[in-house]
Amino acid sequence: MLLAGGQGSRLYDLTKDVAKPAVSFGAKYRIIDFPLSNCANSGINSVGVLTQYRPYLLHSYLGTGTAWNLEDGIAILPPYATQTGGSWYAGTADAVAQNLEYIELNDPEYVIILSGDALCRMDYHDMLETHKKNNADLTIAVMPVPWEDASRFGLLVADETGRITEFQEKPPEPKSNLASMGIYIFNAKLLCDELRLDAADPESEHDFGGNIIPKLLNDGRRLYTYKFEGFWRDVGTIASYHETSMELLGENPSFDLFQKDFPIMSNTLSFPPAYFGPDATVDDCIVGNGSKIYGDAIHSIVSIDSVIGKGAVVKDSVLLPGAIVKDGAKVINAIVGENSIIEEGVAFGSEDAGKDYTFCGNNVVIGKEE
Repeated sequence: MLLAGGQGSRLYDLTKDVAKPAVSFGAKYRIIDFPLSNCANSGINSVGVLTQYRPYLLHSYLGTGTAWNLEDGIAILPPYATQTGGSWYAGTADAVAQNLEYIELNDPEYVIILSGDALCRMDYHDMLETHKKNNADLTIAVMPVPWEDASRFGLLVADETGRITEFQEKPPEPKSNLASMGIYIFNAKLLCDELRLDAADPESEHDFGGNIIPKLLNDGRRLYTYKFEGFWRDVGTIASYHETSMELLGENPSFDLFQKDFPIMSNTLSFPPAYFGPDATVDDCIVGNGSKIYGDAIHSIVSIDSVIGKGAVVKDSVLLPGAIVKDGAKVINAIVGENSIIEEGVAFGSEDAGKDYTFCGNNVVIGKEE
């Protein structure tokens, strides 16, 4: 069950018109490609995608799921009306609770709950084996995070066996920096039973981190951690989105998009090859098909169908699909949204920006100040 209804408000204008999982990333992908590819590479065939905020582009992009080699395809699961009414998903647990019929029709022994808005490469089969070995009721994938960032996450305290003894949901004063990755494996019957109980509780916020996990701990259930040691990033802010994009670059990137034994798949439209003009300079970049570069692209992500004009410079930046940087413009330490235009001679961003990255949303024209 892939939770993909997030608004991603901390990405500001990048999610003004699309859900966070549908935001472009890595020159040709969208964020949701990463958990879907993990499912396919882990041998998971049935995936329910729970959508809500600005779902149209996401729905059309997902199609039936054939792009990700999912044998049983994708079931798109938006909120829906019933004879007794209907409402938006009230929380992460409520989103799954409203789709218990889908789970029970598939009759699984285990259910994995995934976040549709984080980037990682994970074999979920390894996590399932850990779950079975511990005879767990619930297993939560975890990674240590910097202490200064810990209060942004659900945090766990575990004993030497990995059994969880305490859980804090985004606490102001963290007791641990072991962060939940928002990836859970439940025994299916327990999940369904607990979600029905939670749905009937008028005091609940119907959230996995805020309600389901604390209740299971209080009930003495067997909750364990799965310590993940690979690449995982929450790209929930402009700074983390930019910094994670830059981690794709270099001869030995932190996240290798070219790894063949665990590929990242997408449903990207077909474009002609990229073109570099006679005076173009391209250094340490990922360049998507359909792009045309006549100027300089340095240490940047140049997404599909983008254009960098003559005499223009794009450095330490991300151009999302269809972005145009016109002749003589300079884009430095910046993010340019889909189909947005930087007009001729405009300076967008700065070498001195530090972590205050300059960005614009989709379908924006940045011209010279009057």
